[in-house]
Amino acid sequence: MKRIIMLGCFCVTTIAAFSQLVPPLREEKQDVKDSFYAMSPVEVRAVRAGENSPFTKTNISKKEIAKINLGQDIPFLLNQTPSVVVNSDAGNGIGYTGIRIRGTDATRINVTLNGIPYNDAESQGTFFVDLPDFSSSTGSIQIQRGVGTSSNGAGAFGGSINFSTNEVIKDAYAEFNNSYGSFNTWKNTIKAGTGLVNGFTTDIRLSRISSDGFIDRASSDLKSFHFTTAYIGKKGSLRLNAFSGKEKTYQAWNGISEADLIAGNRTTNSAGTEKAGEPYNNETDNYTQTHYQLFFNHLIGKRISFNTALFLTKGKGYYEQYKAQQKYSKYGMPDPLSSGTPVTKSDMIRQLWLDNDFYGNIFSLQYKDNKTQATLGGGYTRYDGLHYGKIIWADKGLTDTKNWYDLDALKTDFNIYLKEQTQFAINWNLFYDLQFRHVKYNTEGFRDNPNLSVKTKFDFFNPKAGISYNKNGWKGYFSFGIANKEPNRDDFEAGTTQQPKPERLNDVEIGIEKVKANWNWSATLYYMNYKNQLVLTGKINDVGAYSRTNIPESYRAGIELQGGVKFNSWINATANLALSQNKVKNFTEFIDDYDNGGQKTNSFQSTDIAFSPAMVGAASINFLPFKNAELSLLSKYVSKQYLDNTENDSRLLNAFYTQDVRAIYTIKKNPITIGWLKEVNIIAQVNNIFGRKYEPNGYTFSYFAGGETITENYYFPMAGTNFMIGVNVTL
Repeated sequence: MKRIIMLGCFCVTTIAAFSQLVPPLREEKQDVKDSFYAMSPVEVRAVRAGENSPFTKTNISKKEIAKINLGQDIPFLLNQTPSVVVNSDAGNGIGYTGIRIRGTDATRINVTLNGIPYNDAESQGTFFVDLPDFSSSTGSIQIQRGVGTSSNGAGAFGGSINFSTNEVIKDAYAEFNNSYGSFNTWKNTIKAGTGLVNGFTTDIRLSRISSDGFIDRASSDLKSFHFTTAYIGKKGSLRLNAFSGKEKTYQAWNGISEADLIAGNRTTNSAGTEKAGEPYNNETDNYTQTHYQLFFNHLIGKRISFNTALFLTKGKGYYEQYKAQQKYSKYGMPDPLSSGTPVTKSDMIRQLWLDNDFYGNIFSLQYKDNKTQATLGGGYTRYDGLHYGKIIWADKGLTDTKNWYDLDALKTDFNIYLKEQTQFAINWNLFYDLQFRHVKYNTEGFRDNPNLSVKTKFDFFNPKAGISYNKNGWKGYFSFGIANKEPNRDDFEAGTTQQPKPERLNDVEIGIEKVKANWNWSATLYYMNYKNQLVLTGKINDVGAYSRTNIPESYRAGIELQGGVKFNSWINATANLALSQNKVKNFTEFIDDYDNGGQKTNSFQSTDIAFSPAMVGAASINFLPFKNAELSLLSKYVSKQYLDNTENDSRLLNAFYTQDVRAIYTIKKNPITIGWLKEVNIIAQVNNIFGRKYEPNGYTFSYFAGGETITENYYFPMAGTNFMIGVNVTL
């Protein structure tokens, strides 16, 4: 699976996504209480930032999610939020996708589902492909940029994303959501719920998403279900969630070469081409992930609430590869004989398996009165992972069927935090958040280095504090936070002499916001200073693989601007713009020296951090031409990004600017026309309307040969003009 390999201007968005860019324009004077936060289930409020918390955040409601949910993966639903850049292996946002916040990749973004950690415990990556159509069951999303508040799971080194599915739907309903679009893309969803009946409620969803993909053979076949049932009492609730995703995607994670890009071969896929003739038809990634969550909430008196949750996440799957001319000895198999002569090599089909259980408990005790909100919370998780490999076919015959590697891994994570927000003066709030985290990680070895076992532990203290002001539509805040983060599985494979150190982040956030009835604006300044950040340098580890190396000093500094205006009843607009400087100090590049052996080094005093554009923007202009209709023009701008930390213009991703158009028409309930139907919603979207050719992701490597440095660049192109049409029917 790719999860195993990993262990390797303004823009315009739709008014439908208006409040995901900026706080909503207010039609009338309203209470400054944070309804988004207050309406969230108690287990979600424990990890979310409230209205007066001094952290940088964006909230997305269920209504907003529905308007942009046509089948693309979750990162693409967040694309218009500040400082976000997304990418897709298949080129159309379905299958394996990626997200970066402030230039930070998904392994440094903390993701929780109802407060329960979702990041893979070993790679620390986030594989949204394992949650097909999860957005159709999501009630709200909060994105925190920077360190954010204490949460469960991996440390937040660039941001946090919290999903909530536990909201109560009071009325019975049934929905049929269907979408179709370019590249033979289909999304079919059935949802139904009982509503709240005598304190009981049950909701269920079945989904299927399929697509051929923009890239050759980059097909996706995704299936999922979501089931939840709960009892809601006057002082407590008990809820059971069970949801699962099954994905089969044809591998497209090799990218295309720079030569193919220049030649215009933008859909080329090298996966499966080691097989002679036609590419191997099952060079696929196959994985099933199932989640079980049990929540108990109870109100103790008028001011104290308690919640706890038990969870189990089971994952199992493999990726399959056709490998040409492989040595039998590499896989621990004896050589077969042909006419008495040993045959040392054969074409083979191999599967790399991952079978894991992730389980544990989270809890929080919350106190609230007129001036104070305090939470004591934490959790304990355990990860049991089994990595093994199978050879299922060999052209010259299988001589042994046992696994060629079979390695266990164990990781435990305990954290406890105390956070409190207190109004110490009129309009002023003080916040502090103290977290202790203890991590243990043991592994028996690695596929390419089975004799290297790791037994290590880390103790982290992550304090945060801040102050906020809120009066007459003005809001301001200041916060300082520290986050620590352990290395991932690949980092530990560096070898006995190159074991990695944990990373540390000091984050300063300063924000100001003004909200009026018909307009608003906000600005956030941030400075994120890293110590021992792990980055790829080209340095080779003990087994000849390229591993990340601790860099003593690096930083990200920037400003995020947001604004919105309602011109009249039928036109309004929003925009956000992030300007940043992202630097590595005293960076050393290592490149293989094929002429003389070993590696050559190049030193740089101050260079841009890879995949960290200096400018990212989004905006929308939205027209409401007549009742129940919306027409939106959306854009996205991302400035150039470097593929590595050398700031070399021969190793970059070009800037891109894309525009989309979306039209939404809603038919409301009318006994004369549609009778028993509550609502029919029609959404049509054309992406990249001008057919821009752009690549938001890639990778590079260099070597010295023939007396010169040679650089190989690979890219992940996105689709040109493409469309999606959705029809959503609610009974």
